[in-house]
Amino acid sequence: MAENNYQPPKVWSWNQQGGGNWSTINRPIAGPTHESSLPVGKHPLQLYSLGTPNGQKVTILLEELLALNVSGAEYDAHLIRIGEGDQFSSGFVEVNPNSKIPALRDHSTNPPTRVFESGAILLYLAEKFGHFVPKNAAARTEVLNWLFWLQGSAPYLGGGFGHFYHYAPEKIEYAVNRFTMEAKRQLDVLDRQLAEHRYIAGEDYSIADIAIWPWYGNLVLGGLYEAAEFIDAASYTNLQRWAKEIEQRPAVQRGRIVNRTWGEPSRQLHERHDASDFELRTEDKRQS
Repeated sequence: MAENNYQPPKVWSWNQQGGGNWSTINRPIAGPTHESSLPVGKHPLQLYSLGTPNGQKVTILLEELLALNVSGAEYDAHLIRIGEGDQFSSGFVEVNPNSKIPALRDHSTNPPTRVFESGAILLYLAEKFGHFVPKNAAARTEVLNWLFWLQGSAPYLGGGFGHFYHYAPEKIEYAVNRFTMEAKRQLDVLDRQLAEHRYIAGEDYSIADIAIWPWYGNLVLGGLYEAAEFIDAASYTNLQRWAKEIEQRPAVQRGRIVNRTWGEPSRQLHERHDASDFELRTEDKRQS
């Protein structure tokens, strides 16, 4: 292991230049940096997001609800460009004081209801519309077990493994090893659960699957951090089976490209305001 002579100072101070690719948006304080109101579209549900794994959770659920003909689930998805600091506007901070995507405002209530944290948004929408969370107490509890598991585990995958393996300006062996071990432990947890069940929380598709797939499904299918070979993703056969099945759902294929600004133009829908946008407003169509 390479020698590391760093010693923490008595009082830490913020070095904005030392944070790698995200140094311009990460900061140790909260609150808005500028005044700007959020746009409001024509539907009751207004989503402010980016097509990261946390953003995909919500748009996948909304598309699944619409596939069930839940008309009240129609939504506007506004793009929040976190690299440009949109999440620090006064309007966004009013919806989410933590300045993280996704954030939702439900205008069907008076006054409008704000919902922030992706897990809270999933639960809010599932309970509001009565789908993808069981009514039976025991089954509901099992879904919530896995929803909260994801909310606690994903930071190790994203902020830990993903950061040090993929994004960090320098590769630190200790950090990569530490978070790879934890990521693989989590993959083993899921693989063992899926050895006995078709879906994460049992035999029914739920918000547990919708929450976990954008992180761990994308990871083992090679779409996250380009790390599938490194973590030996092929060895998690039950997780692979589940990830491929979820990937084939039409609502998942739609929801995963909403607010996406990278990759193939045909798989980018920067903003979604109508169901027809998937046919008419993807970037390949806009650029032609």
